[in-house]
Amino acid sequence: MTTPHLDTKFPKIGTTIFTVMSALATEKNAVNLGQGFPDFDCDPKLVACVNDAMTHGLNQYPPMTGVPALREAVADKIESLYQYRYDATSEITITAGATQAILSIILAVVRAGDEVIVLEPCYDSYIPNIDMAGGVAVRVPLTPGTFRPDFDKISAAITPKTRAIIVNSPHNPSATVWTREEMLKLQELLAPTNIVLISDEVYEHMVYAPLQHLSASSFPGLAERAFIVSSFGKTFHVTGWKIGYVAAPAAYSAEFRKVHQFNVFTVNTPVQHGLAAFLQDPQPYLQLPAFYGAKRDLFRQGLAQTKFELLPSEGSYFQCVRIANLGVPEKDLSEADFCKWLTSEIGVAAIPLSAFYADGFDQRVVRFCYAKKDETLKLALGRLARL
Repeated sequence: MTTPHLDTKFPKIGTTIFTVMSALATEKNAVNLGQGFPDFDCDPKLVACVNDAMTHGLNQYPPMTGVPALREAVADKIESLYQYRYDATSEITITAGATQAILSIILAVVRAGDEVIVLEPCYDSYIPNIDMAGGVAVRVPLTPGTFRPDFDKISAAITPKTRAIIVNSPHNPSATVWTREEMLKLQELLAPTNIVLISDEVYEHMVYAPLQHLSASSFPGLAERAFIVSSFGKTFHVTGWKIGYVAAPAAYSAEFRKVHQFNVFTVNTPVQHGLAAFLQDPQPYLQLPAFYGAKRDLFRQGLAQTKFELLPSEGSYFQCVRIANLGVPEKDLSEADFCKWLTSEIGVAAIPLSAFYADGFDQRVVRFCYAKKDETLKLALGRLARL
């Protein structure tokens, strides 16, 4: 028997860099500071809330849009933090993580030939998602070095075919946070257009003083055209649960749900009920900046003893560094090859920033994740001290 030939729809798509580096870290017994997930447990109270839902029989299909109590809790949280009220029934949808949410948004919004502006470096699912929808990704670089938005370049990229723009703050991979002036400039730029805003805010609760997260929902001119995406997995240290949400105007949510219902249909029931109960106390997410801020400071203080050049880490749980001044010949390797060497020979995994550019733009910068136990970070720092 012969298996029929299958032409690939996506010849440029391979295995993600996160999977590759995590596999190499496991093979080499390296400290994995590459892929963005914690190596510590979530709050036992959250697990208890989910267990309680399971033992009370909440194990069948929930409503397609999400458990009402959880949607109400999300609407309350957004209103409390950003002073904008979404209707829990018609404007909040619970998703199987943020990645699924973003794909479903793009499939709902983008038609064949539509252009979508992406600001590079960007999370690696954006451009493949646009390709899946038949759209055209228009790549606009964030300013190299500072990773601030260049509004002249964004404005120049807008055409009559522009359907959407994807913005991510706090930003993965650079850990920059958009300022109020930048958000207002975005609002001004989009005001005379019909462009939809996809605002990826999965690290919203990881912004370090004196900065604060400025959700697109805080700006009326953005909220009225925005899909807001967030992640319970990131916020509550449960990335493997794959659960998040989308907040959007009712008309947008209706279109989004048309895709969502035939994509995943609905999301894990007991986890939804557990999160609804857990969200009644806001302290776990309000205390997150202090929690991750301490880890950031520990990691940065250790790296300051090496020849890595530290870039700012304003938000998220990532730290980017320049490698050009290291005292080893491997500093002249490409970012990707340097990360493979660092993992195999030094025993610490990182991610090359070039992986976040469609053309592999290499600027001698790699990304570490500090969402780890303090002892894990200290072990990594001890190994990196050799550099």
